[in-house]
Amino acid sequence: MIQGKIETIETFGAVDGPGIRFVIFLHGCNMRCKYCHNPETWCKNEYKTFTSEELIKKALRYKAYWKNDGGITVSGGEPLLQLDFLIELFTLAKKYNINTCIDTAGEPFNESEDFLTKLNKLLNLTDLFIVDIKEMNNEKHKWLTLKSNESILKFIKYLDSHNKKMWIRHVLVPMLTDSESDLLLLKNFVNSLNNVTKFEILPYHTLGIMKYKELGIPYSLMDIKEPSSEELLRAKKILGIEKSNWWTVAFLIWIININYFCSTNDDGSLTFSTLTSSP
Repeated sequence: MIQGKIETIETFGAVDGPGIRFVIFLHGCNMRCKYCHNPETWCKNEYKTFTSEELIKKALRYKAYWKNDGGITVSGGEPLLQLDFLIELFTLAKKYNINTCIDTAGEPFNESEDFLTKLNKLLNLTDLFIVDIKEMNNEKHKWLTLKSNESILKFIKYLDSHNKKMWIRHVLVPMLTDSESDLLLLKNFVNSLNNVTKFEILPYHTLGIMKYKELGIPYSLMDIKEPSSEELLRAKKILGIEKSNWWTVAFLIWIININYFCSTNDDGSLTFSTLTSSP
């Protein structure tokens, strides 16, 4: 079986798709988002390997908590960099009738015959795609992520043309991804799609800064503050999603915070650790 490059596993994900999710964070990403809260996925050769069989065995321990709508979500890093592994993993998941979700930026998308053949297999095995649109303005996107957004937007259109259910997310970063003109472009793009069942705006947060310090990676957004409630409301009104529940955003921030304190052991148990400041 294929060995997947795994960064970490979260056993009770509550914001990574419908219901309670067993979340697998894959290693590796082509983009270098300036606010990425998983920069450890960039580090070369620093990951664990698991087969799909090993992961499904782990996941099934928690199936009782999933109820009718939970399941497995694969995030990252960038999941689409490990297409063969995803196909093998989700093929096995479907044998156990597990709901499957991929949380992706879509950047690796290309129209080569090999990629599309594999992607089409994956589409048939995936119940939901969560796609993060970083920025509609391509020049800003390049500055923010070091990559163009062209393949990302093509990927989303491809999913839509194949009637795949999608959630679209956008991280609101003050002074970077919050201009009215760019938000209107985002609104118009999402409105042109037929299979988006949820459109969310998420607040930029600084909870990942400590990871950059630990990894020795400079954090370039130190002067950027988290958006205020007024800034979030303004963006939601522009996007036409002002009726979204505020508790969802608050819960998301709380869950992200918990993730920095909690880790999953090989036996499925949880270890909680206390954060300490660097001397």
